[in-house]
Amino acid sequence: MLAEIIDQMPAGVIVKDEDGALLFANAAAWRSGLEAHVDDHVASPLGGDEVEASGRTFLTVQKPLVRDERALSLSVFLDITERKRSEDQLVRRAHYDDLTGLPNRTLFEQRVAQALTRTDACFAFVVLDIDGFKQINDHYGRELGDSFLVKASERIRRVVGEGDVLARAGADEFLLMLREADLDRIDALAEALRDPFILDGFEIFSSASIGVALFPEHGADFETLRRNADRAMGQIKRAGAGGAALFRQEWHETETERVLAEQRLRLAIKDRLFRCAFQPKVDIATEEVYGVEALVRLIDEDGEAHGPGAFIPLATELGLMDEVTHLILEEATASIDAITEAFGARATISVNIPAKQAADLDFMGSVADLLERSGSPERFVVEVTEDAFVAKNRFQSQIVPMLRQIGVRVSIDDFGTGYSSLSALADITADELKVDRSFITKIHERPRSQIVLRAIESLGAALGMTVIAEGVESFEELLYLKSSTRIRYVQGFYYARPLMFDEPAPKRRTEGRTAGRAPQRRVASRRSR
Repeated sequence: MLAEIIDQMPAGVIVKDEDGALLFANAAAWRSGLEAHVDDHVASPLGGDEVEASGRTFLTVQKPLVRDERALSLSVFLDITERKRSEDQLVRRAHYDDLTGLPNRTLFEQRVAQALTRTDACFAFVVLDIDGFKQINDHYGRELGDSFLVKASERIRRVVGEGDVLARAGADEFLLMLREADLDRIDALAEALRDPFILDGFEIFSSASIGVALFPEHGADFETLRRNADRAMGQIKRAGAGGAALFRQEWHETETERVLAEQRLRLAIKDRLFRCAFQPKVDIATEEVYGVEALVRLIDEDGEAHGPGAFIPLATELGLMDEVTHLILEEATASIDAITEAFGARATISVNIPAKQAADLDFMGSVADLLERSGSPERFVVEVTEDAFVAKNRFQSQIVPMLRQIGVRVSIDDFGTGYSSLSALADITADELKVDRSFITKIHERPRSQIVLRAIESLGAALGMTVIAEGVESFEELLYLKSSTRIRYVQGFYYARPLMFDEPAPKRRTEGRTAGRAPQRRVASRRSR
């Protein structure tokens, strides 16, 4: 019965004598061919070794036996093939990228940690980011995007040398540890990804932005090297993407300033530190202010007002423009009484909406609700750049009718600097067309700009749009508009700079030709010369 039990055991059992001769092997041992793989070494009773036999892996424990004064060895084998396979898979998943087969960030960090312990270590830490990968994924689909990443990783592998480490750390980000900080080889990495990829019949163009930090010059640990390489890569991105850069210390200072600027911007939104400055729009025939444009200002802790160039690009990058625009709209609607007192009840109030937001139906719905709650939506003009009209035509087809329904008018801002064609313009039903200041500056000295301006003027009149000239700053520019065009409305520093109503507000004249105190001073000073 004991022999039958031992034969039924899943573990292999082998007994050998002191000369290594086989005395006993159970059925499991014979089936696995284990009897040929047991050596004469007798391990500790608690020890264990792995043995390979017939393509499988066994864990063996050996124990010495003494029987009838004979020294024997007992070996017990357990088949752990499947367990080993599962363990290997878990290890691979924990340390390697499934798509490309490259090490992942975890394993890469371990390799870098090992390199940092060497006293003679000197290497380059490289962050490589594929430019425009999201667009490739969105346009061609995820399956082709995955194929692109596999091909890209193969190209990078061809540049990486023996002893270097390449890892995939994110969707479109690769990390490298190069034993030698050879900048020519780093440039070769960028060059490898510039050639087009042919996938499923599509010719796909891409590039890579690469940042490099050197050990030990630019950091003594993984995180510092990673951050500094990221900073260098970010400089390439901001410069237009595509290329390589070696970290410089001043970039750290620039990034610190940016972090502080981001914190200030978020606090400004939280504390509602945005105010409106209003720039008059003037009828040059009567010199009366018939409307104002709300321009955003950020008031810092010292009370200094900062123009939109100081924070709008950062707010756009951080996705904070919805909050900023809502704050400005709330300020503009709260200023209706002050604007009425200064310029009369018929003065319109123009508010600028970025093109991206203008095409967002939900956002523009909230804008319409806010303007309607002001009680005077008919006094408002929404200014958008011309590309808002041609982007999928959503603004023209859905949002303009929504605004018109509550009485809000629509203006095309900075006309002449966007991408609209004449055919697209023919379908636009805006109320106002503002000629960009680039056409108005020194218009009296530029015959070609004069031709373009007359064409825009005729086009606006034919389409029933009021034409406004932006950026009028000199008497000569105004004189040309009066004498050589039929443009009646202007806006610019010649008449008035943007006014804030927490300053002494200009009073509307009930007699005479000038509607606001600041415009009156401007005209008087020019004429007195």
